[in-house]
Amino acid sequence: MEFRGIMGGFYRISEWIMRLSVINVLWVICALPFFILALFGLMSLQVDDTLNQFYSMLWLCGIVSPFTLFPSTAAMFSVARKWLTGEEDVSLFKTFFRGYKDNFKQAMLGGLIYLVFGIIIAANFYYYNGKTGGLGVLRYLVLTLTVLLSVSLFHFFSILSHLHMKLLQIIKNAVLISIGHPVRSVSMIVLNGVVIYFSLTKFTFLIPFFMGSIIAVISFWHFNTIFGRLQAKQQELAEKEAEASEEQQTEAEETAQDDVRSLQEGRAPGEDISERDRMNQRDEEGNTNPSKQ
Repeated sequence: MEFRGIMGGFYRISEWIMRLSVINVLWVICALPFFILALFGLMSLQVDDTLNQFYSMLWLCGIVSPFTLFPSTAAMFSVARKWLTGEEDVSLFKTFFRGYKDNFKQAMLGGLIYLVFGIIIAANFYYYNGKTGGLGVLRYLVLTLTVLLSVSLFHFFSILSHLHMKLLQIIKNAVLISIGHPVRSVSMIVLNGVVIYFSLTKFTFLIPFFMGSIIAVISFWHFNTIFGRLQAKQQELAEKEAEASEEQQTEAEETAQDDVRSLQEGRAPGEDISERDRMNQRDEEGNTNPSKQ
């Protein structure tokens, strides 16, 4: 039964609320060890002024994230991909766990690589943050790399769920897209940052029900827009190359036909017809005019 009017609008809204919440709950369940450690880390901020326990929990979160958070996030992006490519009525559970299974290895290895990058950037920021002068300026470079790494991470999950590539190609393309489309990248990181900020500070109920799924939809929508434009440009270049190739083929066929006609008329291939006619005309004039004695 299809609802129309106001009831239809409410039905569509409730349907999307259900979809987003179900996928977000599955995301949290599959990455439960990570979220438990993160919760303990946040609770430690209230009782430990030295932040030692918080840093310990942060390290543990980083260690378990490639094996829990990354595969779960890849599965969530697989569902978001289906929604944004026109397949809204797919089975949520089936699509989620199929994406979890198919992308687990690459998501885990990608998580390890991003974890290493994150540790290197954090170590550099900790080192340069305490410096003054020229070395102190380098911390802004580290912050820029942090933003770039964060943007490429969202593109990493989008590419992983959308295209079949090797792991290093996925990471390379994620970085190139982040650099090559700065407006979309900034827009995506700002919107995702707003969702994360309000989820952690204002509306904590969003974390188990909506935070991850909203971020997945925002991220894949930006990636899909970029990818669509790249495909359009590639198709345009292919059409231009096809037109150029067709013109070259037509010119080659016309040249071949001219050569055949030249041979049939007794001319050398490529000989200028007007020049040959002028030579024949001079010969005829020489034969008709009597020579002086």
